[in-house]
Amino acid sequence: MDVVLTVEGLTKSFKDKQALRGISFEVRKGEIMAILGPNGAGKSTTIRNIMGILYPDEGTITFHNHAGKGIPRNKIGYLPEERGLYKNVKVMDILLYLADLKDYPLAKAKERALAYLKKFDLEGKENVAVEELSKGMGQKVQFIGAILHEPELLILDEPFSGLDPVSQEIFKDEIRSLANNGTAILLSSHQMNLVEEMCDRIFMIQHGEKIIYGSLNDVKGEYANFKCTVHGPANQQAVLEQIPQVVKVEQTGEQWVLYLEKDIQPAKWLRELPEELTIHELKLNRISLHEIFIDIATDKYGRVEEVGDVHA
Repeated sequence: MDVVLTVEGLTKSFKDKQALRGISFEVRKGEIMAILGPNGAGKSTTIRNIMGILYPDEGTITFHNHAGKGIPRNKIGYLPEERGLYKNVKVMDILLYLADLKDYPLAKAKERALAYLKKFDLEGKENVAVEELSKGMGQKVQFIGAILHEPELLILDEPFSGLDPVSQEIFKDEIRSLANNGTAILLSSHQMNLVEEMCDRIFMIQHGEKIIYGSLNDVKGEYANFKCTVHGPANQQAVLEQIPQVVKVEQTGEQWVLYLEKDIQPAKWLRELPEELTIHELKLNRISLHEIFIDIATDKYGRVEEVGDVHA
């Protein structure tokens, strides 16, 4: 798969604080890659360096064969976490202005803008001032502005923040469609359920350093032990305590969650469940990306090593 963006050895300091410590990753054509980390980890600094808002102290950022100040910014789309549309400007005017900044043909931009406004349930809003829109509507307009010029690389910083469930689905569908059509997407979000649902690979940083880098399967294989959720009578603790390879048991009413040892064989483990165990419903899966994120962010694993191969 073609590599669109390469970040290599990126280092950045602000006075006496080192925000980035030699991080490296790549984003490939047609993939959705998540950049994750707790607040202050260095995600926004990384994105601002890619966008040319900041420049690194050390390291290189390469877009195809272009590096540094030679990167064609008109080939990149960016939805920042802090929304920033001109409030007293009409929707169509702001979209055409953003397209013009990217040297995109205005006639084509207007045609695409009208199509996207219809798709995002904003038909008829093209002559409405931005300040008259709801927060969610404004976010849709800024998202359209980020993709209107058909970027080869799209950077999305907290794109789902403040959206209702219906709007989230619209965004998710469009992001997937863009990736399927070849756009390389770098997505930052704290909504781990959406990251887990959408992203092909994950890059996680903490204190400016790379902690995890690999596919979701790589990450889960390394960090996500299995858990078994059992719905049944609330008085089964004695039976559950007989089950081997259980690290921890949590009970909420008639729901029991059994956290299992690493490297269990799921099929074999299920066959060995006690016959006297009453099961109304059972689910066996790995812990979620949200749980992995919490464990790593709170340093449950100690010094975490990276997962996956940069060139995999």
